[in-house]
This record gives sequence, C-alpha cells and structure tokens, in this order.
Amino acid sequence: MSADDRTPQRGSDDRRDAKGRERGGARARGEGHRGSLAPSERRKGTDSARLVAFDVLREVADSDAYANLVLPPMLRSRGISGRDAAFATELAYGTLRLRGRYDAIIGECVDRPLDKIDAPVLDVLRLGAHQLLGMRVPSHAAVSETVGLARDRVGAGSAQFVNAVLRKISRTELEEWLETVEAAQPDEIAKMSVVDSHPQWITRALRDSLVGSGRPVDELASLLEADNASPRVTLVARPGLVTQDELGEQVESRPGRLAPTAVVLDGSDPGAVPAVRSGLAGVQDEGSQLVTLAFTQAPVEGADARWLDMCAGPGGKAALLAAVAGTRGARVVANEVQPHRADLVDRALVAVPADSVERVQVWDGRDIGEQEPGAYDRVLVDAPCTGLGALRRRPESRWRRTPADVKVLATLQRELLTSALHAVREGGVVGYVTCSPHLAETRAVVSDVLAALPEGFVEMLDARALVTEIAGTDVPLAERLDVQLWPHLHGTDAMHLTLLRRTGA
Repeated sequence: MSADDRTPQRGSDDRRDAKGRERGGARARGEGHRGSLAPSERRKGTDSARLVAFDVLREVADSDAYANLVLPPMLRSRGISGRDAAFATELAYGTLRLRGRYDAIIGECVDRPLDKIDAPVLDVLRLGAHQLLGMRVPSHAAVSETVGLARDRVGAGSAQFVNAVLRKISRTELEEWLETVEAAQPDEIAKMSVVDSHPQWITRALRDSLVGSGRPVDELASLLEADNASPRVTLVARPGLVTQDELGEQVESRPGRLAPTAVVLDGSDPGAVPAVRSGLAGVQDEGSQLVTLAFTQAPVEGADARWLDMCAGPGGKAALLAAVAGTRGARVVANEVQPHRADLVDRALVAVPADSVERVQVWDGRDIGEQEPGAYDRVLVDAPCTGLGALRRRPESRWRRTPADVKVLATLQRELLTSALHAVREGGVVGYVTCSPHLAETRAVVSDVLAALPEGFVEMLDARALVTEIAGTDVPLAERLDVQLWPHLHGTDAMHLTLLRRTGA
C-alpha cells in the first residue's frame, strides 16, 4: 500500500457529536470493497510498520514497559524511518489510547467475552480497529494487512477469526458504532468513558478534579478528548546553556506558548537535535517547565544558595533546576531513591556546569527532613504519582492504574512533603508538584500535611501570580493560590503546583 494510505486522520474530516465531543473523522471512502478479498488473495504477512506496532503492544502488556520508551529503539533497530515510522507510531499509540473504545466495538462483533480471546489476538483486533475507525487506511487494506499480521504473529487459525471480526467492524461507520456502544451504557459517566476510552474511575476523578479546581464540569468532554490527542514533542532550552532562539534555529519548531524555555518540535525526533544530544537542551513538557520555573522564582527570605530536588529521577526537572541555579550562584542536590534512576539524573546533568551541582545522591526522600533538618533554601518535591496528568504521553497508564494506587501514592506524597518542610530552613520555600490532577494527590495531600503541622509553621504562597508572571496574564487559571494546568486548556500535561514557605522553627 502507498504511504498516502497510511496518514493518520486530521483536519476537515473531524466531526463532533451533539455534546461537542470530537469523535474522529470519517474513514477514507471510495474503497469499493470493504475487506472483501478472498483468503487466497490476502497477504501471507504484513509490513514492518504494523509488525512494530504489534510488538510494542505486546511488550507493553508483557513487561509493564512504556510505549514511549519501547517504540523509538525498536524503530531504530529495525531501520524504520520516515512515513513508516510515523505510521507505526500513530498505530501503536492510537491503539493504546483508544483501547477501551475499540474493545467495546469488538465486543459487539464476537460471541465470547473479550477475556476469553487470547491477548495477542485481541491486540491484533485492536490494531485493525484503529486502522478502520481512527486512521486514513482504506478498509480493504486495513483488513488485508491486519489478517497478514495475524498470520505472521498469531497463526493462520486466528487469522481467519481476525478476518471475520474486522469485516464486521468495517461494515459500520464510526459514528454508528459509537451510538451503539453508548446506548449499552447505564449512565453519562459510563457513556463518556467508553466513547473517550478512559476507565470509569478515572473519568469520575477527572470530573471531580475539574470542579475542585474551579473549572466547569462541562469541560470534562474536552479534557477526555485532549487525553486522546497526540502531543507534540517539547524541548527545554536550559538557561545559561542554550537560549530558546538558539535551540529553535537547530530544528523546525516554534516557541512554546507558556514557558520562555520551551520549543515545540514540528517533527518527533528530538534525538536529531544537536543541543539535545549534548545535554544543553532536553525533552520536557511545557507544563513541567513552567511549574519548575515558577518554583525557582518563589521568594525566599535570606540566602538562596542550596536547593534540593527530592525526587529527581529521571532528571528533567533536576537539569532545569541546576541550569537556573548556575545563573544565580546556587547549587543543587539531586536526590533519587532508586539507583538506576539516579544514573539517569547523572546523564541529564552532563552539560550543566559542575559548580551548580553539589551531588547526586541515592537516599529515601522521606528521611531527609530528619537527616538534614533546615539544610536547604529551596526543596522541590516532584512526587511520584499516578501520572493521570500525562495520559496523552503514556496512554497505557490509564489501563494499569487502579483506585488502590491513589491511596498508596497519597500516603507516600504526604510523607515526602512533610520531610521537605523539615528539610527546608525557616524562610525557605517548598514546591509540591505532581503530574496528576487527582484531588487526593494534590489539594488533599497539602491540606492533610498542613493540618498535621504546628500552627504558624508554614504559609502558602501565591503560585498563580508567579505562573502568570512567567506565562502571561491571558493564561486561564483558577482564582486560587495553587495552580492546576490542563491539557485541554493549556496544551500541557495536567501539572499541579503548590508553593509553601516555612515560617516556623
């Protein structure tokens, strides 16, 4: 098939339902025969791009790997580039994002529960469904190539089953399928969850987070839709090492909208950018850059020379912190509890001047407040979290996380924030950051920690004012002291920032 048959849907074909939700474009028309090739006429195998997409899905399922870490090296090792790499990327990521939607549609086309279908076969069906309903792949090609993939990876018997199911899917347009699976749901949350491919508990949590952060509940549909969009790769120009303009000259790109350090790539291969290869720049979401910069601008009382990144792995924020510290005569201690992640921090800091990094250490952050009380002027707690704010970039996370994870992580987050407030000196500042908007990981953590401390020990700073000072007054932010960013409003991951100044001894 030609490369033009493999273009992900965009532009004028996109449609929205009566509730304003984007439901994907109509599939390319004029194919003539929807998957009607006889088995003897079908390919025995398929192309390398589809094989890569399947292998990524299986590695993600079998080893709890992340697709954004598995796919690039697999493409390089197999010599896949250009249009084929773009096709494989959209096929793998799109299938992972919309798995819930496709599972509901596949369920309408089979006579058994999905958990009775072998997992590799189900992945083949999902890949076929995404080509039919989410990409500009002619139906006959989508069916034929996916049957070839099934023959190659799961056997001829399963290929016949795949052929039958995909032909059923191909006979109905996406809009009609969505109406069918919606009608089978008991309530509005369930309908939105299946159409926009989120587990119901996440849909509810995002609804509650919007309302709790001062946003109208009717933004939920736009938020779910934004989670299913393919994000652009964003680079950070590390201050003192490379400027935003200098970085932009090295690659086709545009300046970021919010952070003066951000450069948004037109393509998707940051490894080809000289400044990234040398460590002068890195890959970092613009929201992550913005909250880090706001933290560095928070006013401290007295000295501002020793900073701690309490949860530094894999090193993106640590490198930005150290670069800023280097321009201000400060030094950073980068702490990480896991040795292999501490190694990643070392690599991220490779281009940062040595005199702006005191050390990279492997400690449990929960112990630092007791081991080094009052030792730091600034402490950043980029706390481990569910990652519900980065579902665009890590689509498999939505299918791995459970409500039980929130409870476990919230306990850890409270312990880390408490430790940070003891590790910072009186007059110093703590930044609490998560890449999750879940209220139990953001506002509830902060309020619980403050309630357990003596009165007058901590005051909350105006993070909103600092973010506005950096990003501009037209950035939509709730009238609160803390800041919650959103994919559908800001085009960033859903980063949360609370700034606290220690005021008590």
